[in-house]
Amino acid sequence: MGIVMVREGRRLFEELNAEENLLVGAVLRGRAGSRDRLDLVYSYFPRLKERQRVRAGYLSGGEQQMLAIGCALMAQPKLLLLDEPSLGLAPLIAQEIFELVRRLNADQGLTILLVEQNAKMALQVASYGYVMENGKIVLDGPAERLREDADVKEFYLGMSKTGRRRFTEVKSYKRRKRWLA
Repeated sequence: MGIVMVREGRRLFEELNAEENLLVGAVLRGRAGSRDRLDLVYSYFPRLKERQRVRAGYLSGGEQQMLAIGCALMAQPKLLLLDEPSLGLAPLIAQEIFELVRRLNADQGLTILLVEQNAKMALQVASYGYVMENGKIVLDGPAERLREDADVKEFYLGMSKTGRRRFTEVKSYKRRKRWLA
């Protein structure tokens, strides 16, 4: 159906090298055109080209995340599901991953469903967002509107009318009644 998921925790074949992992990702589409797909992945992730012969288990966390996304791209998805792509990554690497996600959407026209707890980063790359509390959608709308929403600012971005709030204050918020409905 053209749906490919990059699961939380990267789930690579650690004993295979980077390129072998990418070729495993191509299995869904067959070998025809796999060289072109490899070139596409390497154009988005030049670091993987440099590290193509390195075992996946020896790659850094950021390189492994790039490899996991690259494996998904090898299957030529119509819809890419990304589950917590910034998990365990340094802030600069996470920012690089999110920029690549934005570029994939813009350049390739790839639809991406992103599940991410880093609300600030997610709302910077998303066009539309959903806020979930205890498995229920409590708020949704265009990302720009969500970034400006007072509840989102307070509960998820740590901002209040007076400026930044301490983490302990944000974690002990009292939900408005509409959030509990």
